[in-house]
Amino acid sequence: MKRSSWVLAVILIITVVGALSWVVFGSGGFSARQEPSGLEKFMALAARNLAASSKAKTLRNPIALTPAVLAEGRAHWADHCAVCHANDGSGNTEMGRHMYPRAPDMRSSGTQSLTDGELFFIIENGIRLSGMPGWGGQGTETDSWKLVHFTRRLPSLQPEELREMERLNPKGPEERKEEQEEEEFLKGDNNK
Repeated sequence: MKRSSWVLAVILIITVVGALSWVVFGSGGFSARQEPSGLEKFMALAARNLAASSKAKTLRNPIALTPAVLAEGRAHWADHCAVCHANDGSGNTEMGRHMYPRAPDMRSSGTQSLTDGELFFIIENGIRLSGMPGWGGQGTETDSWKLVHFTRRLPSLQPEELREMERLNPKGPEERKEEQEEEEFLKGDNNK
């Protein structure tokens, strides 16, 4: 059976199971706020496992692992990935907790056991039927491979790395204003 036929079959199964679930549990509706059932978790993992092509699974990271590459991956993660996956990879963020299925714990064996090629493919292409978008495009491959290296680092992040990442996390206007006021106060510029 061709890969596209398998994907179509999985989507059909998910649709049928979803419709049956609605009939059985319909009074509560479909809400992303509910904890996914065992079947839904199984289907989400199946979708993730089907996401990467067999060729992608065999890809090796072409970027040499250096402290500079890890630092770039860490900075990229803090700025782009942490909003859903958290700085530490736990998925314990407001966005990550409210996705359906939830953002996975990237430190877990389920993620860490994926090949470098699978991680790369997921970063570049996303996973259908989940909250994981595809971030690939022309010129993104190097950054994605650096993120693969950093993903491997997540289980052993050090406190100083987490502190650095907090400084790199995107901030809204209110947070930036508060930081600026704190900085001015600490410098003694509190004549306002």
